[in-house]
Amino acid sequence: MLFLDRAIADFDNALRVITGQASAARPNPALQAADGVLDAAEQRHSAGLMRVNHVGEVCAQALYDAQGRFAQGDPIKQQFAAAGREEEDHLAWTAERLRELGSHVSLLNPLWYAGSYALGTLAARLGDARSLGFVSETERQVEAHLSSHLEQLPLLDAKSRAIVEQMRDDEIAHGEAARSLGAAEMPRPVQKVMQAMSKVMTTVAYHI
Repeated sequence: MLFLDRAIADFDNALRVITGQASAARPNPALQAADGVLDAAEQRHSAGLMRVNHVGEVCAQALYDAQGRFAQGDPIKQQFAAAGREEEDHLAWTAERLRELGSHVSLLNPLWYAGSYALGTLAARLGDARSLGFVSETERQVEAHLSSHLEQLPLLDAKSRAIVEQMRDDEIAHGEAARSLGAAEMPRPVQKVMQAMSKVMTTVAYHI
């Protein structure tokens, strides 16, 4: 029954993540930002970027869930759980912003989630140090990706900017936490593969 209960809980969580029905524990940073008027092209561009960010959070939920499930040490399990809760805030904020922009979450979310869960499981099976190293490198790349979005978002889209800025702060903290727990450095070829996979995801998710 324990296995069945866990399977049901995992399925329910995956369904909420994939459909964009997550709930945030913290207030949305966009609430404190002015709602600028965007033209049609700016609105489409903001929506594309925020859809990419939402997909990133779908992937983060799957990764942290899998890595936390198969982590060996309790402090590491706790870190994955804490980071996962903050990532769920990001998931809810980006989904809300997409609705405000008159757009939708990625139609390929089931694929993104399943692929990320498999990667998270593989990383965890390699041991805690390498699993944390995967987190550290992922968060380093996500930080750079979010910084590029702050340069690309329309200047008047203060709401999206506020969300992305808070997300970047949180991702930096998650990477630092992973390194403090003993993250191993990812080999350069692995970093390149991760960058290539991220490029494919961001390009596709911007449109679909």
